Amino acid sequence: MSKSQLPVWEVFVQPKSGASFQHVGSLHAIDKEMALQNARDLYTRRLEGSCIWVVQSDHIISSKPDDQKSFFDPSDDKIYRYPSYFKVSKKVKDL
Repeated sequence: MSKSQLPVWEVFVQPKSGASFQHVGSLHAIDKEMALQNARDLYTRRLEGSCIWVVQSDHIISSKPDDQKSFFDPSDDKIYRYPSYFKVSKKVKDL
């Protein structure tokens, strides 16, 4: 089996506990266990993360640029949905 026939997996790493996961790259692997081990070896060699997600690329679904109006325009008039609408107390740390 050549590398081009192996499934592609997307890798997401959480930098520290409680932080958002970030997409760090892709890799080829036969199954989910191999994908997780390869992701650990490739993307967290220097303790860059606290948790890893691997998702087979075929299982990710995305909106299309042509769908922008129907997906995103209905929320334009609801400014309270944006984080900048709310005031944050100075007592809140690390935000």
